[in-house]
Amino acid sequence: MEIFDKLTNAAKDFFIESEDGVAAPASPPTAQYGAPAQAAPAAPGAASPFTAPAVTQAEQRHLDHIAGLLAGDGKDFGAYMKMVKSMAAAGMSGPLLYQTAFNAFSAVNGGTVPGLLASAAQFEQALATDRDKVLARHREKMGEAAVPGAAASQVVQLTAQEKKLAADLADLTRQLQAKQQQLLQTQQQLADERQKTQAALASYELANSAALTELQAHHKAAETFLNASGAAK
Repeated sequence: MEIFDKLTNAAKDFFIESEDGVAAPASPPTAQYGAPAQAAPAAPGAASPFTAPAVTQAEQRHLDHIAGLLAGDGKDFGAYMKMVKSMAAAGMSGPLLYQTAFNAFSAVNGGTVPGLLASAAQFEQALATDRDKVLARHREKMGEAAVPGAAASQVVQLTAQEKKLAADLADLTRQLQAKQQQLLQTQQQLADERQKTQAALASYELANSAALTELQAHHKAAETFLNASGAAK
């Protein structure tokens, strides 16, 4: 029957590795397992210090790390998941898929349902524990949490440098404003002194001109009258 042919091919794909090492094509995640969890909506009014870049695909190093966490001994839920995906790729689905995969898995590994589900719970706990560690390290890198004795992260160092430069700039701005005020005061004083100096010079020129005019007038008069008087003698 066709269903048994599909089952045979799926089991063959699972238990026999291809010679070129290419893994069997993975099936799309099912509703029961493997479906990506939707992100929780952001809290209303929550402020963020920066806009996180959009990530459409995880980096390979992260995929490798997660794969390492889910790597088992071939007798755990990870192996069962591989069998489920292999049979799903062959066209099986629903309860028949999971029951048939378990029957094949149990026949090979002698596993039980409680043991299989306990293995799944262990993997889930491993992922949750690892995520907690990564989040703690992330908070440390972002400066949101401090670890005594740990070296400051690049983000923390740059944040401190940013604050120092901002403080230096603010101080220089205050100094610049003070210098600008001093310059304005000096320019005003200079203008006042120039005005007084020019006024003093104008006053002197007026006095000098008046004195010279008067002197010349008397000089001319004296010269005229005295010479005339002398000549008469």
